[in-house]
Amino acid sequence: MMNRFTLPAALFVLLVIVLAIGIKHSPDKGAIKSPLLGGPAPQFSLPNLTDPARTVSSAGLKGRWYLFNVWGTWCGECRAEHEMLLQVRRAAVVPLIGLDWKDDDAQALSWLAQLGNPYEVVAVDRTGRTAIDWGVYGAPETFLVNPQGIVVFKHVGALTPDVWTRDILPRVAPRGAVKS
Repeated sequence: MMNRFTLPAALFVLLVIVLAIGIKHSPDKGAIKSPLLGGPAPQFSLPNLTDPARTVSSAGLKGRWYLFNVWGTWCGECRAEHEMLLQVRRAAVVPLIGLDWKDDDAQALSWLAQLGNPYEVVAVDRTGRTAIDWGVYGAPETFLVNPQGIVVFKHVGALTPDVWTRDILPRVAPRGAVKS
């Protein structure tokens, strides 16, 4: 005679196996879909970290490709990706715009002075409102925006050489035009 727990236990094991197989074969595993993809980049106008008398605005960025990188000095992964950001700057394929998120201006300036500044310009988001508008989950996050102001790619986590060559370069450079 079957124990009254045998059938429920067997069904549970079967369900776990089916879910595990589905997750393993999912093409989107690990991906966080952004509602911004394919839509307009959020509008913003924020202070410039290196020149507080000036502002950084989405309107000023329209008409060209740019990478929008959300970072903070409090973020360990941001430090890990910093050398890659310097490589992106040296490649001069697409400008890198920084969003210093919920940070201390003096610490951010010190960080850039010590590690090097990969950014064309850095917007200061002291309240975190702009990061919320961009749908940021946590730093670092990087968005690729086309000349029409449309978000065409989002990467959560540290930017890597693989992400740069596989996901970003093909979108911004004609085939074979760029060596990285």
